[in-house]
Amino acid sequence: MKISDMHHVSLAVNDVEEAKHFYGTLLEFPELKRPDFDFPGAWYQVGNSQLHLIQNKKAETLRSENKIDSRDGHFAIRVDDYNKTVEFLQGKGIEIVQKPHSKSGFAQIFCMDPSNNLIEFNVDQMDLNGKE
Repeated sequence: MKISDMHHVSLAVNDVEEAKHFYGTLLEFPELKRPDFDFPGAWYQVGNSQLHLIQNKKAETLRSENKIDSRDGHFAIRVDDYNKTVEFLQGKGIEIVQKPHSKSGFAQIFCMDPSNNLIEFNVDQMDLNGKE
């Protein structure tokens, strides 16, 4: 098997309209045309990959706790500038947890969507001040 890229990540959400506000309006992810499935959802472009949201209130993947814990399942998005990402998220009123000196080697910023799905934004720790 030869892997070329990650195509998409699918997340269960409680309320697709609330999730669309978070991902489309607050995070400003570009929304993609989605096939006319028989269930609510939304698709977004995230770099070279896609994020697929599926409204499913009974999904086993939904977390009941609304506390940001970086050890919980999450997906990560590489960003160009750590500090600008912190400013952007805080400017949108999104609660974040910062881990600029994580043992992972990534400077990490964690946040949560309205359905308690965790998202990590990161840069290589050597790029903490962003790319010049």
